[in-house]
Amino acid sequence: MPSATPCPPDVLAGIADLELAARIVVEGLVSGLHRSPFHGYSAEFSQYRRYRPGDDLKYVDWKLLARTDRVYTKQFRETTNLAASIVIDTSASMEFPAASEVTKFRYAVIVAAALAYVIAEQGDAAGLVARDVLLPPRSGRQHLRRLLASIGSLRSGGVWPGVETVRRAADRLGRRGLLIIISDFYDDEEPMASELHRAQRMGHDVVQFQVLTRDEITLPYTREIEFADLESGVRLPVNAALARRDYRDAIAEFLERTRARALAEGRQHTLVVTDTAPERALRSFLLARRA
Repeated sequence: MPSATPCPPDVLAGIADLELAARIVVEGLVSGLHRSPFHGYSAEFSQYRRYRPGDDLKYVDWKLLARTDRVYTKQFRETTNLAASIVIDTSASMEFPAASEVTKFRYAVIVAAALAYVIAEQGDAAGLVARDVLLPPRSGRQHLRRLLASIGSLRSGGVWPGVETVRRAADRLGRRGLLIIISDFYDDEEPMASELHRAQRMGHDVVQFQVLTRDEITLPYTREIEFADLESGVRLPVNAALARRDYRDAIAEFLERTRARALAEGRQHTLVVTDTAPERALRSFLLARRA
């Protein structure tokens, strides 16, 4: 059964040991998820051969027996295990809200660490692509520690070359793999969407985690305030009370465009708000994926 009281985001954000934070999330997350939501080892049909005494009857092709009156079993070959690459948005916009421990970036780091932990625990390979960090997917406990250390060492700031980063991650995966992008997706929409679609054409399973704060969605302010673009430094005075309706309409349209395009093109898209316990957000994602 899922834990009754998931660890709050502000508590997790304050834990300096990222491996511990990830383990706290995962321990509450995996209870009740008896099957992995990720495709690890799988088997592909290879050939038929005549039945031999002792062969497992579950591999007998009963339809072929009915047609030919001969008993054949199916043989399979095991395919390679899953390779997953996690891409984290390190732009300055992810540092919102600057006065809070639970910035979008810190939340993204915790989610990435928990996903890496889940993937590694099922024996598959996980890697990281973010800014100047390129860690190819590998499996094993030692690699997981290195991966978590790399995720924990990331810092946000400046402009994030999102399209180039996603392209590099997709190209480095090589064979078919799982590509997880964790971002607010405030990039140029068309170039990013095209790059995600390109990764899909390469055969990758692409997952989008869109991380936003509640304030970004609702604009709860009631007075004249000055907004500052965290990447360009441009400042804009706004009467929040007057602008709220138009703002909410615009952000709702943006979120729906992002979600609808992902759905139409076959990508799994999850909107995560930073006041939601990461365990709950990831549980919903994994259950939807398994379904």
